[in-house]
Amino acid sequence: MSHPARKRWNVNELTPLHPAAPASEGAEDANSFENEHFFNRELSWLAFNRRVLAEARNRDYPLLERLRFLSISGSNLDEFIMVRVAGLMGQAKRKIDELSLDGMTPGQQLEKINDELERIEREQDAVWDEFRTELAENGIEVIDGSTVDDMTCSWLETYFTENILPVLTPQAVDPAHPFPFVANLGLGLLFNLKRKSDGVSLVEMVLIPGNLPRFIRIPGRDTKYISIENLIRRHATLLFPGFKLRGDGLFRVIRDSDIEVEEESEDLVRYFRSAIQRRRRGDVVHLEIEEGFDEEAETLLREQLYLAQATVDEKSGLIGFAALERIVEEDRPDLKFEPYSPRYPERIAEHDGDAFSAIREKDIVIHHPYESFEVVVDFLRQAARDPDVVAIKQTLYRAGSQSPIIGALIEAAEAGKSVTAVVELKARFDEEQNIHWASELERSGVQVIYGFVDWKTHAKVSMVVRQEGTSFRTYCHFGTGNYHPVNAKVYTDLSYFTADPAMGRDAAKLFNFITGYVEPENLERIAVSPSGLRRTVYQLIDAEIANAAKGKPAAIWAKMNALADRKMIEKLYEASQAGVRINLVVRGICCLRPEVPGLSDNITVKSVIGRFLEHGRIYAFANGEMMPSKKSKVYIASADWMSRNLDRRVETMVPMTNKTVRDQVLEQVMLANLLDTERSWRLQADGSYERLEGGDNPFNLHRYFMENPSLSGRGGALKKNKDVPRLSLRRESAE
Repeated sequence: MSHPARKRWNVNELTPLHPAAPASEGAEDANSFENEHFFNRELSWLAFNRRVLAEARNRDYPLLERLRFLSISGSNLDEFIMVRVAGLMGQAKRKIDELSLDGMTPGQQLEKINDELERIEREQDAVWDEFRTELAENGIEVIDGSTVDDMTCSWLETYFTENILPVLTPQAVDPAHPFPFVANLGLGLLFNLKRKSDGVSLVEMVLIPGNLPRFIRIPGRDTKYISIENLIRRHATLLFPGFKLRGDGLFRVIRDSDIEVEEESEDLVRYFRSAIQRRRRGDVVHLEIEEGFDEEAETLLREQLYLAQATVDEKSGLIGFAALERIVEEDRPDLKFEPYSPRYPERIAEHDGDAFSAIREKDIVIHHPYESFEVVVDFLRQAARDPDVVAIKQTLYRAGSQSPIIGALIEAAEAGKSVTAVVELKARFDEEQNIHWASELERSGVQVIYGFVDWKTHAKVSMVVRQEGTSFRTYCHFGTGNYHPVNAKVYTDLSYFTADPAMGRDAAKLFNFITGYVEPENLERIAVSPSGLRRTVYQLIDAEIANAAKGKPAAIWAKMNALADRKMIEKLYEASQAGVRINLVVRGICCLRPEVPGLSDNITVKSVIGRFLEHGRIYAFANGEMMPSKKSKVYIASADWMSRNLDRRVETMVPMTNKTVRDQVLEQVMLANLLDTERSWRLQADGSYERLEGGDNPFNLHRYFMENPSLSGRGGALKKNKDVPRLSLRRESAE
């Protein structure tokens, strides 16, 4: 199957091409590291999406789970284009020659991104072709509707007439009818028609409402789906009686969807309501049209959409791979993962479900999704119903559309407790949902705070103040992931509960910072960005460099979603050159170039892609002894090592001081990520990723955690059973 070339951005119109400019003398980032020592952020992200797409061909997974990876790769690309590509196009259009880490202008990056997008989309088309055959072999067929039996024909016509036709609004495209607005990710059909009565030609547009299913299941013993566009085409004569169809074509529009916050905004809620509407009408950055699109209709479409800086991609395969999620939902347990039910921590059960009693006894770490997110919900529900609880403070970045966390906060406020919720309006693509939750919370009496205008509040913190006797005790929850019950089933994250008074004092200072702009001073345990987290990490790295100079063991283990901050990467290069052994697990973007002689000999980078989305952030430092050890300094964090997390977001990094908690985070979670061979890719010095081979001792970290309970959540069972599964560095293929 041939695939037509993709139309390139007209870079010469956007910004002049020129060699990458060197850093100016005396610039803040001037140093001995060259642009070639860094990978490009955008290309690294595209490499990540390639790894996601590769899982669609991973025969270790059931068929519909592999199809899910294809769907995810499509959704990822849509967001990348509407945010990252749109941002670069905006810079290029305004002649902003801000250079990337590897020294490219926006225009140069767009050229390389375009080439890589074309390769990924061709790969998606090829994977989908394979899937259609394999799905059919397993009794799931996606038909085009051109040839069907009489019974199916009758059902399709009835379904179209009763369920689709009343919702569609054909719109003539001529001087008397202005070209209709096509929303972001909007899917539409153009029909080139000729009226039978007088031979007059007419072009009609049919925008497909986003609330209609993209794939429609045809009832019957055999599982068959038809796309909504093919269903509409099949019944075009019912939609346009009295017309002869001369041609048609399917298209999809992707618009600039980023929101820029203006400092002078007096009312953030009103501003974001307006900004969400503007986003829906953002500039077109990408137009997809199907191969064989009617030429006359295509010409009209190109004229009416403003495409001066947009790409136009002619596709011979499916348009909009994210829509395949509908087929993934098919009720075929034999083609999906075996259901997994997360464990509820035994520690809390031993205290008859009293979370406060369990936490008061000893710190506890919950490892999601292997351990239930319900423990977090129960913590807040108990706080809402406990008459001794006087105050609850909570950050909310993403909470989902059906949030029990919101319900608990409302219940607490209605019970007369002092409840403060920090709702982040700038959580991309969740702004509208968060505005809704803010309104619901305010109506119930919750004090809602929107944080900072310039910075996002990305920290995940709950703080409960409880009267116990004549004094007050503060219980805290610090997380690496959002308070989102759906994501918690598929994202691997850590929830840390503590009643440590120092942690409580630090949490109180953090909330005062967010609500009252009182910058935290003399923090006892946690590090907070943008004020001190970067500095704390530098100090920890410097300590490893000093230990290496003294001949002591020096090592850093770190797990994160992205590594893109130039200064942090330079610090890691410095540590590597000093002899510090650095093992990084970076799921997505990584701009650090590992294993380069004389630069990063001591740094290895791997990425884990599997059944669950690795999301937790862990930072561990040897502290003068071989890793892992009792002296190792271990932290969990809400922050990746990206400039936005370190300098433009409110984040937390929290030390694991309790022995059992530290052992779980370091010797179970972190070590398992380093040991994994079945779901891991190793980053090469040239920027390519190679899938690790299982070898003689294959190890799958997701399977390990599904089969083995945690340390800190086991309570008395841990004392009774000394045969706790332990991992050993001897199995680490990266060493």
